Amino acid sequence: MWLTDTSELVRQLKEKGVSRVALQFPEGLKRHSFRIAKTLKDAGFFVVVSGDPCYGACDLATGLLGYVDVVIHFGHSPLERNPLILYEPFHQDFDLDSLELVIPYFSGKETGFVTTIQHTHMVPAIEAFFSKRNIKCRAYPGTHRTPSPGQILGCSYEAARICPGNEILFIGTGAFHPLGVALATGRKVIALDPYSRSVEVVSAERFLRRRFALIEKAKHAKNFGIILSLKSGQRRQELAERLAGLKREAVVIAMNEVTPEQLLNLGFGAYVNTACPRLAYDDQSRFPVPVLTPGEFEILCGLAKFEDYQIDEIS
Repeated sequence: MWLTDTSELVRQLKEKGVSRVALQFPEGLKRHSFRIAKTLKDAGFFVVVSGDPCYGACDLATGLLGYVDVVIHFGHSPLERNPLILYEPFHQDFDLDSLELVIPYFSGKETGFVTTIQHTHMVPAIEAFFSKRNIKCRAYPGTHRTPSPGQILGCSYEAARICPGNEILFIGTGAFHPLGVALATGRKVIALDPYSRSVEVVSAERFLRRRFALIEKAKHAKNFGIILSLKSGQRRQELAERLAGLKREAVVIAMNEVTPEQLLNLGFGAYVNTACPRLAYDDQSRFPVPVLTPGEFEILCGLAKFEDYQIDEIS
C-alpha cells in the first residue's frame, strides 16, 4: 500500500511544532485518506481531510490555513513555495522490460523521453536501460512548474520541447499527455503505457478537426464568458482581462469550480477558459456550449491562424 511508512512525515510535523494538520488528496488518492489520517491522529495530531475536488498542485487547499497549522498536499510536486504547505509525493514503479517494446519505433539517432510525476523517480533507471543498449534516450529538465527531469503536466510541456531529435517518447497512461506533447512540439510522439504494454504513435489530426469545428460553432455565440480561476496556480488574470478586451460581448467570470451546471446557469453562448487547460480539452463533451482555449479565441477574433495552432499552457 502507498505510504505505509509515515514516520518521516510525522518527524517533519513534530519538527515544525504543529498540532493541527489538513490532508489534501487528488481524486485518485482520496481512498487513502482515512488510513493516513488515522495514522497521524494516533501520532497525536488533530487531522482534517479536505473533501473538495483537487486537480493538482495548482489547486491547493489554502482556505484551511488558519483552521490548521499546515496543509499536506499529496501526489504532486510543488508549484509554489509556502512553508505552511508540505508536499508528499506519490511514486509508481513499472517493469522496465516494457521499454523494449518502443525500440522498434525509434528512427533517429537520439530521442528524448517525458513522463508524469509518478514515474519521474525512475528516470535514472530508464536512461540506464537505454544506455545499456547503446540507445541515446534521456530526459531533460523543464520549468519551475515541472522541476523533475522529464516531467510534464497537462499545462506545461517545456521538458518535451527541449528534447533533441524528431521524435519523443512518452511513458505513462492516458491519451491526453502524449497528445499534448505532439501539439506542443509538432514532432512524432511514441506513447508507451507500461502497464497495458501498449505502444502508439500519436496523431493530433482528429483532435485538431474537432477543435476547428468548435471554433466555427462558437462564432455564432452572441456573448462570451472569459473564465478566470481563483485558484492560485491557475489564476491568469492578465490574460483573462486582455481576452475580455477583444470583444465588446466578452465578460470576465471569476470562478473556483467550473462545472457544466454553472456554465448552463450563467447562460453565455460560449466560454473561454483561462483556468486549467484540461477543462477545455478533456471536459468539452460535458459542457452545454463551446469552451475555447485562449489561443482558439484569438483565432476566432482573427488575431491568429488555425494553421499555427498552439496548445494552451500555463507558464
